[in-house]
Amino acid sequence: MSRPPISTASRIAHRKDGTSRADRNVPEETPVALSYAGTTHAVMMASPADFDDFALGFSLTEGIISHLDEIASVNVEDVESGVDIQIRLKDSANTRFQARRRRLAGPVGCGLCGIESIDEAMRSASDVRASTLTLNEDDITGAVRQLSRQQPFHAQTGAVHAAGFYIPGKGIVAAREDVGRHNALDKLAGALAKAGIDGGSGAVIVTSRVSVEMVQKAAAIGSPFIVAVSAPTALAVRTAQMSGMTLVALVRGDEFDVFTHPERLKIGVDDVQQEEAHSQDRHAKIIRMANQIGVFFESKPHAEGVAGIAEHINKFWEPRMRRQFFEVLDAGGEGLRPIVAEAGASIRRPAEEHATA
Repeated sequence: MSRPPISTASRIAHRKDGTSRADRNVPEETPVALSYAGTTHAVMMASPADFDDFALGFSLTEGIISHLDEIASVNVEDVESGVDIQIRLKDSANTRFQARRRRLAGPVGCGLCGIESIDEAMRSASDVRASTLTLNEDDITGAVRQLSRQQPFHAQTGAVHAAGFYIPGKGIVAAREDVGRHNALDKLAGALAKAGIDGGSGAVIVTSRVSVEMVQKAAAIGSPFIVAVSAPTALAVRTAQMSGMTLVALVRGDEFDVFTHPERLKIGVDDVQQEEAHSQDRHAKIIRMANQIGVFFESKPHAEGVAGIAEHINKFWEPRMRRQFFEVLDAGGEGLRPIVAEAGASIRRPAEEHATA
């Protein structure tokens, strides 16, 4: 059977230099049922492509099977309104599946809709702490660039997600596309399993945001890395932290943000630590200087002493020094004498000076 993953749609294009009517490539979106033992388990809106990979990957990342050899057969049936993937499990896997059977319906934006219990949605991700894989900044930025060159559907439509698998020294060894970000990741999982590629040997690269199910599925693959073009959700960050996964997001050009487990990345983390140490030394100096002023004015009546400290710092400290003082004060003022901290309310913040200048 064959359903085209891309169609054309007529549209009116409004541009700066005028308006015209023309066709544009758009991705197809098809209801795809994943059925086990003749009963529909999930219906996902997906791109009509890579059905075998989808069946295998979904079964693996949802924990329905542990290994491919637990699947007896996969048959793809084209029905009038969509596609039905009939998956037959071997006895042991089928027994487990029947014990935890549930039904869900997932639109493009969500892979968790319809789950019958909160516990199912909040299931913990597989632990990947034992991985010794490390990457450097060229691996991160290069992997995203490589994946962008392996997205033929997106190149034609601009409306399809991709998931790829990057191995240091080899590059992107597999990639799959779909209108649903989680579908693309499931298809990638199936492709890796069929090819016998160890999920712990590389990083999952995605072109979407990172939601919790993306972390769960990447962990099910066995990868200690998920690298994304867009931002993560808070729950995704917490889940990645707990599972031992390194979550890198907002990869734009040569820049990116590391949200969890930076120890696997060779990106100048030592420089960050040195800067933090330098900042602590700088703050220690500011605290010492402010407290010396405080000791002098403590001999005055309290209100006069507080005013004297503020007047002295406003008059003699340059904006850089006062900025460092407020960094300490805003962090809780640890180390400052009480009278100095109290004087902070009357000390001018550098930004305030710029605003009134």
